Amino acid sequence: MEAGKTFVIGDIHGAFKALLQCLERSAFDYHRDTLICLGDVCDGWPETKECVNELLKINKLIYLMGNHDYWAVQWMSTGDIPDAWLLNGGQATIDSYQNNHSTHLQFLEKALDYYMIRNQLFVHAGILHSTPFEDQRREIFLWDRTLFSEAWALKEAGKEKQLTEFEEIYIGHTPVHRFGYLHPIKACEVWMMDTGAGWDGVLNIMDIASKEYFCSDLVPDLYPDYPGRNMR
Repeated sequence: MEAGKTFVIGDIHGAFKALLQCLERSAFDYHRDTLICLGDVCDGWPETKECVNELLKINKLIYLMGNHDYWAVQWMSTGDIPDAWLLNGGQATIDSYQNNHSTHLQFLEKALDYYMIRNQLFVHAGILHSTPFEDQRREIFLWDRTLFSEAWALKEAGKEKQLTEFEEIYIGHTPVHRFGYLHPIKACEVWMMDTGAGWDGVLNIMDIASKEYFCSDLVPDLYPDYPGRNMR
């Protein structure tokens, strides 16, 4: 049997309709292809539960922990609802589950902090390239924007260079639609995959071999009557 393709997808943020569009438009094969999710399936739009159910249908799924997923895990496991989470879309996840989240808690708890294949790194937020990789903390992988900021500044200045020992790094977390992009963008060796699905942007999935990407519709157009989105 012919080997499947490997795809990477950005931050989904409860946008189930956008997720389905990306999977359909890329002709993703649930049995043969691999999907690497860069984290943050939770929060923002109203269908986190449906998103996770769909991801669980994929035979070869690699799921990374995002900072929003981390918040959701804390709520699912302890009942803790920090104000910062509610201000960043957490209510949508609470409403989506209605406290029926036991299976998905196990799924999210097993999420990886990062994933490597050959000389490619996949991580939600980024890394500190000045720190040895083995010394990086989980907080860096989930929250830190230093790699994004440095790579973006070099791109803007026309001075792109190799920043890390990795051939390619794929990150989410920081939406590039705020800079006018509705598709994945590369700066130095860093592929930036968050195209604003949690806000007023789109969701993208990309074939990591060919770099062909497939885009959803604008997510607000898919949920025109949803009043609850309160992502910052």
